[in-house]
Amino acid sequence: MDAALTPLAVIPSPTQGVWDLGPLPLRAYALCIVLGIVAACFIADRRLRQRGAPPWVILDIAVWAVPAGIIGARIYHVITSPEAYFGENGDLVKAFKIWEGGLGIWGGIAGGAIGAYIACRRLGLPFAMAADTLAVGLPVAQALGRWGNWFNNELYGKETSLPWGLKVYNWDASAGHAQTVNGEPIVLGVFHPTFLYEFLWCLGVAAAVWYADKRWSLGRGRAFALYVALYCVGRFWIEALRIDDAHHFLGMRLNNWTSIVVFAAAMAYFLKVRGPQERVTYDENGRISVVTGDEPPAVPAASDADPDAAADEPAGPVSIEKDAEAGDGEPQSDDASSSSGSTSAKG
Repeated sequence: MDAALTPLAVIPSPTQGVWDLGPLPLRAYALCIVLGIVAACFIADRRLRQRGAPPWVILDIAVWAVPAGIIGARIYHVITSPEAYFGENGDLVKAFKIWEGGLGIWGGIAGGAIGAYIACRRLGLPFAMAADTLAVGLPVAQALGRWGNWFNNELYGKETSLPWGLKVYNWDASAGHAQTVNGEPIVLGVFHPTFLYEFLWCLGVAAAVWYADKRWSLGRGRAFALYVALYCVGRFWIEALRIDDAHHFLGMRLNNWTSIVVFAAAMAYFLKVRGPQERVTYDENGRISVVTGDEPPAVPAASDADPDAAADEPAGPVSIEKDAEAGDGEPQSDDASSSSGSTSAKG
């Protein structure tokens, strides 16, 4: 890089991304991904509980969604960067070396969604509700995961003389450290820190989705659609800064086109679909029943609330609507209050 263009202050990059703990290598890239997954699970667990789900049911979803998401992310990367794995100069074995970097977020979202759908079907949870509860934690996970790119000295932007430019080293992906000459790391130059841009953007997306969901009680998958749409906007301009090898179509990087298509689909869903948040309750047999914001809460039978009252009531079916109207302005039984409270919490 021209010395005249070298900024006075730069963001340093690590010269090492792997630490050997005895026979076990600890890779910063993998650690950042794990931290992101943990953060997403904590956030999603809180939001699921607010919608009536049992504590830590998110772990039952994550068992399916996380592996499927990682597989999908890797497949997307391999498909969109085939020259590194196929052909004369390709090495197919490297396709399985995830720790060296190379995960495509679009494949990760698609694969994770498939895994989460399977888990929700097995658990009896509404998939749209689960997706909405993940819409805040996922961008936080992405934000933390981007620091793995920083440790790997990868996916940076164009050269820059801005004071927040990123000093990047010539990196040995297999060894997990910068290449050196006479003991000094080889500097490639100073570039736009696209990892930092996306880190900040994803945190902003998480905050925006959280606020919108709290303000308007988004349901039916609309919170998730909002997250996807907002992420696409940021990914489009950040992708335009990147200079890593990528396939182009009609003058734009493939990921830019993907952002456009996914943004259009997410916005169409967000604008078309309507409906309140889904919440779940459990009957005495532990079965899930889905309750939405436009439905009255279940009213317990008189025999459950007050045995003496049950003897005075005539036999016959109970009208939820009638009982709900009659109960306006009157104190509820403990059971009824508990049922109502379980369906009125907001995320």
